[in-house]
Amino acid sequence: MPSHIRFILKHAAVGLGIGVAFVAMLLAFDVGGLWHLVTHTAEGPIAVLMLTVFCTITFGSAQIGYKIMTMGEEGRDDDKGGKRDAVFTLDAIPVPVRAERPRR
Repeated sequence: MPSHIRFILKHAAVGLGIGVAFVAMLLAFDVGGLWHLVTHTAEGPIAVLMLTVFCTITFGSAQIGYKIMTMGEEGRDDDKGGKRDAVFTLDAIPVPVRAERPRR
């Protein structure tokens, strides 16, 4: 398996674990009466499944994005701070514009 696919799957699994732990804590601490609502309705297991799926997608994507965005900081030797060069070197020329008042 290519290393970049392994990297994404590894961090997606970390996000999955965080998402499952988040849902478990929501249910364990009965935030907003969620545990009572889930256990006293027929659709409770479907609601827990949907909450778990969406939380794992959210936390997995956030974990992958975080790790990808912090990859370039490991071997950074320059101290430029990420400043980019100007794309255009032409001087800006102000153009007069006539503004009209809106009619009432």
